[in-house]
Amino acid sequence: MKLIIGVVVVVAALAAYGVWHLIGGSSPDVSASAANASTEAGKPSDAAARDSVDLSDSQLASVKVEPVADHDFPVDKEAVGSIDFNEDMETQVFTPYQGKIIALYAAIGDDVKKGQTLFTIDSPDLLQAESTLIAAAGVLELTTRNLERLRELYKTLAVSQHDLEQAISDQQTAEGNLRAGRDAVRIFGKTDAEIDRIVANRAADPTLIVPSPIDGRVTARNAGPGLFVQPGAAPAPYTVADVNVMWMLAEVPEADSPAFRVGQEVHVTLSAFPGRMFDGKITTIGASVDPNTRRVFVRSDINDPQHELRAGMFGNFVIQIGPPVRAPGIASDGVVREGDGTMTVWVTADRRRFTKRTVKIGELHTGYRRILEGVQVGELVATEGALFLSNALATASP
Repeated sequence: MKLIIGVVVVVAALAAYGVWHLIGGSSPDVSASAANASTEAGKPSDAAARDSVDLSDSQLASVKVEPVADHDFPVDKEAVGSIDFNEDMETQVFTPYQGKIIALYAAIGDDVKKGQTLFTIDSPDLLQAESTLIAAAGVLELTTRNLERLRELYKTLAVSQHDLEQAISDQQTAEGNLRAGRDAVRIFGKTDAEIDRIVANRAADPTLIVPSPIDGRVTARNAGPGLFVQPGAAPAPYTVADVNVMWMLAEVPEADSPAFRVGQEVHVTLSAFPGRMFDGKITTIGASVDPNTRRVFVRSDINDPQHELRAGMFGNFVIQIGPPVRAPGIASDGVVREGDGTMTVWVTADRRRFTKRTVKIGELHTGYRRILEGVQVGELVATEGALFLSNALATASP
């Protein structure tokens, strides 16, 4: 009987021990160790959970996921400036002689060709020159007829040789005066055909035509019918500028100035032409730093073959100062600026659970933001819908 009781006690103890293990029991040492391990593992899990968002199938449609890839980012400098006319190819058009303006033939903004009439004046100087020309033509005609008559008389010895020689001298003098008179009128811009008509009709035309000296655009007009103008008297009646090449005027920070050199290529973007780029070169760099702004003047020639640019337009110009750098990049919509100024992206491994990660960003180029720190090439990030994820996290936070 004692043997049977002992066996029953042992079986009962073993059964109790098995039940203890089935319900999760353990020895005090093992239980404490497991609890500590569970606590340590829970710390990063809780931190990740606070910055993570799980999306439903319907919410996933608002997010686009792409792997981080390398992109070429140019090493360049930027500056803000304004467009202006090329003063090296801008000329003020004055009248060569005084007189009253009769008519105007071009307005501000008109494109004109070299030799095209800008305005006309009633010139007393031209009238005097044409009158002298007409008189010289009359004297030449008279002396020519007289010479022919004396030559006929000399054949019959009706006149002396002295009289004939005097007539020849007078006729040659008249020819010289006529040539001088034609040259004097030609200076006013009259053509040989117009001079011939003046001589033939014996009628002076005091209208002086003032043409454009270059191909370009009328940038200023300070004239009106009846205005008396004189050579070199400011303001000039017209100003014409060649607009095939415009100027970009900018002030760059003193710290950036060593990166700029004459001859460097520049690329200009303007708000008036989104998506367009105008090319040019740096032509002038200021010799001093502005003591008030601590900036350096930089001027560039910008090609404008279609004559689209206007003086006063604001724009940004970029110059490349080194070879491009290949680095990880993320679409700009995938980078979110937080309230504290930090920049974050949303990383995912399964395209459903997204975790916010702080990154350090660089320059923006062709829609991609350079990532200096925070993610690696190949990691999956949200390139669209990052702001949606940030809002979802803020909404879910207690």
